[in-house]
Order: sequence, then C-alpha cells, then structure tokens
Amino acid sequence: MLSKLLNDGAGGKPTAGQLLAVAAGVGVATALGYGVYRLLQYRAAQQPPSEWHRVGEVSDLWIYPIKSCGAVRVRQFQCSPIGPQVGFLRDRIFMVVKSADGKFITGRSHPTLVLVQPAFDAQYERMTLSAPGMMDIGVDVRKLLESSAPGSAEVWDQPVTAVDCGEEVARWLSRFLLSEDFGLRLVYYPLDRPTRPVREKNRIHRLLTARDSGALHDATSYMLVSEGSVADVNTRLDKPVPALQYRANILVKGPSAFEEDDWRWIRIGDTVYRNVKPCTRCLFTNVDPETGVSSPEQEPLNTLRKYRLKPGLGQSPVVGMQMGIRTLGAIGLGDAVYVG
Repeated sequence: MLSKLLNDGAGGKPTAGQLLAVAAGVGVATALGYGVYRLLQYRAAQQPPSEWHRVGEVSDLWIYPIKSCGAVRVRQFQCSPIGPQVGFLRDRIFMVVKSADGKFITGRSHPTLVLVQPAFDAQYERMTLSAPGMMDIGVDVRKLLESSAPGSAEVWDQPVTAVDCGEEVARWLSRFLLSEDFGLRLVYYPLDRPTRPVREKNRIHRLLTARDSGALHDATSYMLVSEGSVADVNTRLDKPVPALQYRANILVKGPSAFEEDDWRWIRIGDTVYRNVKPCTRCLFTNVDPETGVSSPEQEPLNTLRKYRLKPGLGQSPVVGMQMGIRTLGAIGLGDAVYVG
C-alpha cells in the first residue's frame, strides 16, 4: 500500500502531498502505538505483584480523628476506603474550621492544635477532648450521624460534606485556640467514601487517584514511615524528634533508612496498598507534639532540605510515603510487612 502510494505520482515519483500524507500516517501510527504502550504500562502498574518479600513488621499504629490534633494509639485498625478506623474512631474525620467561611485551620498556622487530645470510650462511639487549662468536653459521634443535617466546609479550597458538631464544642475550641468565645467550629465528615478529586499540585503523581483522597486528608488516606528513616534524621539533629511528629498511621520496624522510598506495593495481613506518592514535608513537621511549639530553628525541616529533596517537588523534603488502599482488611501491631 505504501509502495503504491509513493509510486503513484507523476513519472512514478511521489508528490509533495503524497509524502506529507505518508509522514502524517506514520506520525499518527507512532502516536497511537506510544499511547497504547503508556496505557499498558499504567495498567501493569495497577496490578499487585505475584511475589512478595518480607521487610519488617508493624511497630506502631496511630489514628488522628481530628485533622492536626493529637493522635490515638491503637493496637489494630480496619482499613476502609477513607482511612483507618476502629468503630467511630476514624482518621482525619473531624476538622476545625473558621466560623466565617468554613475553611479549615491546621497546625501550620495554629500549632497548639496538637495539644487537643481526643480519646474514645470502649465502644468507640463517644469522643472526649482534653487540652491544657480546659475542662474535658464530650462529642457523641453516633448522635451526630443520627440527628444532624449535613452542611459543607472546605479542604484546600475543595468543598466537602460536613456535619457541624454544635455550639458547646465550638466555644471550647475557640476559647482554647483563640482565647475567644467564638470564631471556630468542629465539623465531621459523615460519608464512607472519598469525594474530592486529586489536588492540582498532586497531579504529577500519576498513580494517585481520587479514590485515594480519604475523608479530610491532605492527599491520601494512609501514610507509612519506617523507624530507620526516623532514626537517620535524628542522627543529624541536635534535638531528636519522635516518630509521632511525622504523623504517620503506620510505623514499620526493620527496613533501612528511606528504604520505603522505592516500595511499589505493600501487603500487611490481607490488606494491600499502593505507594502513590512520596510524603512531602511542610512547616507542620517542625511542631513538637508534646508542647505544641514550632521549632525556632525550623527543625527537622531545615535538615531534611539538605538531603531529602526530590526532583519536581520543590523545597518540600520527603519522609515516608503516602498510600492508596487496594485490598481492604485489618492490620495490627506485630504484623509482618511485605513489599513487591
């Protein structure tokens, strides 16, 4: 066919138009072939491996029910589409917002948020909040779901469904964080599925999808870091920081420092995760979870910027990885961690 087309011009020579047509056809075929190749590559990247090797074990588990507030240490949790959970104790399912516009606040601008410590009853239905200088206050999560009509709030300029938690806890938070009787509200995410698209800044991570966005999380519903990585950073600091300061859900014992950077798939029990992006670090990493004070020396962030920057991620250094859940299940302390 190609030979006939090239010989059909005057005197058996191809015309300029024929040459252009052939070139265009070759270009289209090449583009289509490359497109198919990329599609096959992407599909292959979505398939869990058939072989796994053990790298360590789970040494700690944390759930952060209120975005930017204190952690609840647990022995095990269920892995749901929107993040870790034990009953109504769920990860980043509450957040503090401004009364005026419904936009969330975080420990970046309000570091004393980390001193708001949640605790749950034995049935994991009622949350109690404590903070220095404040009387404890309770929030009945089950009643919130039964009696309140959903409204809306914003996470990184993205609208989310949210249930307001009432005047009493709003006043409590405003007094502790602002020394005022008003200004802040506590809201709750009532859905069992993610609803936000991938943020514009994160679209460079091609494996990250909207199903990974979690409840009220910044990027993904699961985050893992290794003890080795935490220890490596601490060897470079005058004042070591605890693993909790990195606000991961899963701490792993066994791997060498930053080995998790290169993991693709992770299996713990029956649960399977995909490494969808590195966990980039911001000013919140400098906040001591025990004191609620941000490091005057900007540590560990300054030290991390000396050796943990990655191409395409600007001045945000990397510690740990953010994961998307691919097979639901439960995990617990001491469980073996496999990668593939």
